Amino acid sequence: MKRMGWILVLLMAASPAWAAKNITVQQLKDLLTADQQAKKADAEVANELKEVALTEELTTTVMNSLSSVLPGQATLEQIYVLEAKSAILAPPASDIPTAAAPDAAGQKAILDKAMDYASKTYAALPTVTATKTTIRFQDNVSAMAASSGMHSGATGDSSTDPNLAGGTQFIHYINTSQTPVNIHSGIEDNPLVKDKTRWGANGYIALLGQEPILSTVLQEANAAGKFTFVRWETVTGKNTAVFSYSVDKKKSHYAVNYCCFPQLEQAGVATFTSASAGSAKGSGGGGAKGNFQTNTTFDNYKATVPYHGEIFVDPDSGIVLRLVTIAEFKNSDVVHVEDQRIDYLPVDVGGKSLVLPSKAIVNTEVVPNGDSGGGKFILRHTLFTSEYKGYQAGS
Repeated sequence: MKRMGWILVLLMAASPAWAAKNITVQQLKDLLTADQQAKKADAEVANELKEVALTEELTTTVMNSLSSVLPGQATLEQIYVLEAKSAILAPPASDIPTAAAPDAAGQKAILDKAMDYASKTYAALPTVTATKTTIRFQDNVSAMAASSGMHSGATGDSSTDPNLAGGTQFIHYINTSQTPVNIHSGIEDNPLVKDKTRWGANGYIALLGQEPILSTVLQEANAAGKFTFVRWETVTGKNTAVFSYSVDKKKSHYAVNYCCFPQLEQAGVATFTSASAGSAKGSGGGGAKGNFQTNTTFDNYKATVPYHGEIFVDPDSGIVLRLVTIAEFKNSDVVHVEDQRIDYLPVDVGGKSLVLPSKAIVNTEVVPNGDSGGGKFILRHTLFTSEYKGYQAGS
């Protein structure tokens, strides 16, 4: 049954799907300006934005500059979606510094500073606490039924927020949550690990794995020997060196842990009869009768995967100001995409300036019904945008 369900998923995934129109940031500006001049309503403009995808990063600076041409909250919501979905892309070419790439010796010097910073400074950060505010955007919201069949063997509380009933294929705002977090030696504890929410059954996923650890990523990328200078980029007003990297599975400790995906279990007895075994008078044509029970449980998806991405390094100090990680999955995995970006900024903590996470964006794509083949939707996209505030010294 499990194998048959997975085959159904693959067949359905192969069917034609809706595709977004790719546009640049300038084309986005032009579209919003034209819509304002045409006096289009908020809902109409928002619907237009649901049908586009950016080919360049929508930076916070540009996003803030668009406020005068946004007709309302529905459009603003889709602007935030576009910002999150484009977070790992390069900005428009016009925003990229034209300075020449450093020579091989210069690149090595920058990377050596970054390695030294990550292993000696960032990894030795004192324990701190903060409040992490996370905004969730999601499409295809539909809870998997706890059980089905002639007689259910499951109870449970498979429930969905009433405001989310009837999913939509477009990504939209779901909720905002605030959680206290602890960061020890640059490693953030995941507050959801001890959470008792019935993830999966409630129509949501939860990321229970460890966030990318800066020192570990740089060590593994350095061991792989695959750092490549990509470009200069302006971050916090300064030219920052951007390097790409790649870590294969043999060298990777990138562990993902997603909760949760349904597993179907069937029990019962059936008696089958064929047409030839039917009544001589033709009253029986064969068939089956019996009592089946189908029970759904929800299990985590765990794996250690290869990954690649980019690091953004201050060439003078070696401080890493941004980390991008792109996990690599097999086509048969129930998780298809996990792209993460973490921004770091200096923060005053007890009179000391520490470089700590300021913002994190996670873009995911999963098969919400796992390999069960059940349910209404094939794919689910969830975006998480988080900000860290109120840093204090921990104990």
